[in-house]
Amino acid sequence: MTMNFFRGVMGGQPAGPQPTGAETIHKLCDRVASSTLLEDRRDAVRALKSLSKKYRLEVGTQAMDHLVHILQTDRSDSEILGYALDTLYNIICNDEEEEQDESEDMAAAPPIPVSGKHKNVPVSDENAQKQDEDLGVLFTDKFLGDSENVTLLLTLLEEFDFHVRWPGVKLLTALLKNQCNQVQGVILVSPMGVSRLMDLLADSREVIRNDGLLLLQQLTKGNAAIQKIVAFENAFERLLDIITEEGSSDGGIVVEDCLLLLVNLLKNNSSNQNFFKEGSYIQRMKPWFEVGDDNSGWSAQKVTNLHLMLQLVRVMVSPVNSPGATSSCQKSMYQCGLLQQLCTILMATGVPADILTETINTVSEVIRGSQINQDYFASVNAPSNPPRPAIVVLLMSMVNERQPFVLRCAVLYCFQCFLYKNQKGQGEIVATLLPSTIDANSISAGQLLCGGLFSADSLSNWCAAVALAHALQDNLTQKEQLLRVQLATSLGKPPVSLLQQCTNILSQGSKVQTRVGLLMLLCTWISNCPIAVTHFLHNQENVPFLTGQISENLGEDERLVQGLCALLLGICIYYNDNSLENYTKDKLKQLIEKRIGKENFVEKLGFVTKHELYSRAAQKPQPVFPSPEQMLFDHEFTKLVKELEGVITKAVHKTSEEEKKEEEVKKTLEQHDSIVIQYKDLIRDQDTQIQELREQVSTLSLNSEQMQNQITQQQSQIQQHKDQYNILKLKLGKDSQGLSSSQGEGAHVNGLHSEELSQLREEVEELRRQHALQHTQLSDKDSLINTLRCGAAAAAQTAEGGVGGSDNTELLGEVESLRSRVQAQCAEISQLQTERLELIRRAEAVSSAPASSSESSADTVTVSELESRLAAQTTEAERLKEECRGLREGHAGLEQQLASATSTVAIEQTEKTKLQQEVQESKKEQDDLLMLLADQDQKILNLKQRLRDLGETIDEDEDELDTRDQFGEDDDDDNEEEDEENND
Repeated sequence: MTMNFFRGVMGGQPAGPQPTGAETIHKLCDRVASSTLLEDRRDAVRALKSLSKKYRLEVGTQAMDHLVHILQTDRSDSEILGYALDTLYNIICNDEEEEQDESEDMAAAPPIPVSGKHKNVPVSDENAQKQDEDLGVLFTDKFLGDSENVTLLLTLLEEFDFHVRWPGVKLLTALLKNQCNQVQGVILVSPMGVSRLMDLLADSREVIRNDGLLLLQQLTKGNAAIQKIVAFENAFERLLDIITEEGSSDGGIVVEDCLLLLVNLLKNNSSNQNFFKEGSYIQRMKPWFEVGDDNSGWSAQKVTNLHLMLQLVRVMVSPVNSPGATSSCQKSMYQCGLLQQLCTILMATGVPADILTETINTVSEVIRGSQINQDYFASVNAPSNPPRPAIVVLLMSMVNERQPFVLRCAVLYCFQCFLYKNQKGQGEIVATLLPSTIDANSISAGQLLCGGLFSADSLSNWCAAVALAHALQDNLTQKEQLLRVQLATSLGKPPVSLLQQCTNILSQGSKVQTRVGLLMLLCTWISNCPIAVTHFLHNQENVPFLTGQISENLGEDERLVQGLCALLLGICIYYNDNSLENYTKDKLKQLIEKRIGKENFVEKLGFVTKHELYSRAAQKPQPVFPSPEQMLFDHEFTKLVKELEGVITKAVHKTSEEEKKEEEVKKTLEQHDSIVIQYKDLIRDQDTQIQELREQVSTLSLNSEQMQNQITQQQSQIQQHKDQYNILKLKLGKDSQGLSSSQGEGAHVNGLHSEELSQLREEVEELRRQHALQHTQLSDKDSLINTLRCGAAAAAQTAEGGVGGSDNTELLGEVESLRSRVQAQCAEISQLQTERLELIRRAEAVSSAPASSSESSADTVTVSELESRLAAQTTEAERLKEECRGLREGHAGLEQQLASATSTVAIEQTEKTKLQQEVQESKKEQDDLLMLLADQDQKILNLKQRLRDLGETIDEDEDELDTRDQFGEDDDDDNEEEDEENND
């Protein structure tokens, strides 16, 4: 019934007036909202889709809420979801796309009369496009009014159905194009939002994957947080795989989209750049730049792809990156062979001009500031006969006016990057101009620069002047060497110096661009080089020419030349060493005051920084100019102007008296600085010696502790010997009582006596071992005493202050204590020997007792056995006596060693006394030096205060350094005094 009613209302041709487009869309919206059957809603949404391009305003105004409701409620039907997403895309997207011929959509759309369409309003295409863009932004804002709509869209992207995922990707891309920041914010806070979008790159359907690349391009624009998330979602690996699968530089537009996304992820994002380098992805870029011998017939897509690949390399080594990150990437590119591959393209034939230009710019930034890469580039030769250095070939293009302007700028940038922080390269370039190194059979870089400097082409003049100025940048040696260069101007005339030839061309009134280039070269050349200033002033025509240029009232075009002439004259004042009597600082300032006026001079000097092209050149090192006429300033020269403008203004306004006072103060400060440096070095050396002495004292203290531990161990061993002796004496007393008993107990007593003699033998053996141990320990102590004596002698040579005196006194006391303990041990050993003799005597008495009792005994066999036993025991006793004599002799030797050690200690005490006297004298000398240093510091402070009173600016960093050094010295003095008090 509903379908029949709809067809009756809209499908037929009623006799009354036909409905307008807005009315038809209104009825379709009602049908979407009220129909209960899914088929009816699907047909209505399909009809809205077909009308959404022609009636974009009406559909967007009336149907958007209904379409969003369909996305929320009809999730089970992929077809209606696809129609709804396509309709939303049509009303939000601003891109003009060809309408696809969809017969089913046209069949579903009701016939709309011509009168219902938009009236043909006579507006321009530009206004119509602007209106479409305004509509897209309007409907995007309406859709984003509820942030849940974006979350809903992200959820729908999880659907694998092609008719849902593809229009969903396109709709989200259109939203990002219209309101990027707002959509990025919603996706960023949505759980797994970025991860869902990264899954699109893994879709097997290429159309979805490719549109997913476009979506990620929009998503990553200008949002570092999303860029990091995408990078850590393994984006680099996936994108590089796609580029390889698509054929690298020979691939199609998909490769271009991948490269654009990589540039978005890496540009101005140090975290992603580091991740890209650490992941070894730089190495995977090398195969992109492999070119063959035949490079003709490149397609436009290949040129675009290779251009983006070169841009990606430049992003990694851009001068705006941190120096550490840039240097690391440059090193990786050299190690993996990427730089070598780029140089191959540079010297290849048939490469398109724009690719060659971009390759030169890329090589420039890969070698900029990297000594290894610069050295490699200097060794590259062009495949010519005979081979020529790549630098020479490039310079030939730079000074050739028939070459494209952008190519000449790229070569100049490459030459500047080759010389940036490369004093070795600067010396090689200047050496090609010197008379001793000129080779008449080959063309050198210096010859090309001179040829360009004096050619008829003003652009060649400017490029050659700037290139030569970079060969002198921050290199005083090469500035002086270049003064030796002589030029043969014409036959029959003597040669003139390069400096003089530059000033001659200036005075001839050439083009503005030529004069600006020469003035920049001269300013760079003579700045911070008094010898070059003297050579420049030696020509009597130079100063009148400069003052004449500055004093004249010229037009707007000549203002920059006037400002540069003022800068050159100011450099002649500031770096003047007054070696020429006619052109001293005072006379030049008087000349300015009379002929120009100080205020007028400063005003003309300010013309340089106020020029409109100055700020543009100061932004980045690469020379990028819209046209050759605007090529006036060099980036490094803008730094020089910024550095010198203020000091020149100050120097011009100073009077002669202030100059003299300043010179005197500077000389005095230099003298005092040299004295202070000497004292600082002296104190630093003394600190080092004191530290060494402290380490020696620590070593001696450790040795003393070890000796104390050994003494403690020996005391415990002596105590053990005493205990063993008491036990042995007790046993022998019991044995003597047993031997005086009756005959009947004789055999038993004899057996017991033999058993006790065996124990006695073991005890004596133990005493012998202990004696040997004590002998070894005494030998160790002797070696330790020798070590202490050597340490004391070394301390006597290097001691500063009484640092080690107290510790050595303690060591002497410990050695004395050790001697007394050794004497006590010797006394104990003597007592043990006496008691041993007593034991032997008792043993002999015991052996005689059985002999006397045998006269009254009848058992002869028993007596003989006892006699044999007694003989064996007597022999053993004799052997023990011999051992005791040996022990006594060893003890006498130990006593002699101890006496020698005692004399050694006495000698050490005498040496220590001398050492303490020397330390007191050294301390007195150090105190005198410190007082002198304090006086010098006070004088320096007074002189600096006088400078401040005279208006001179004093470097605060230097003041802080001097103050810190002074405080450091005071702290060292305090620490030394505290150490002395502690030692006392």
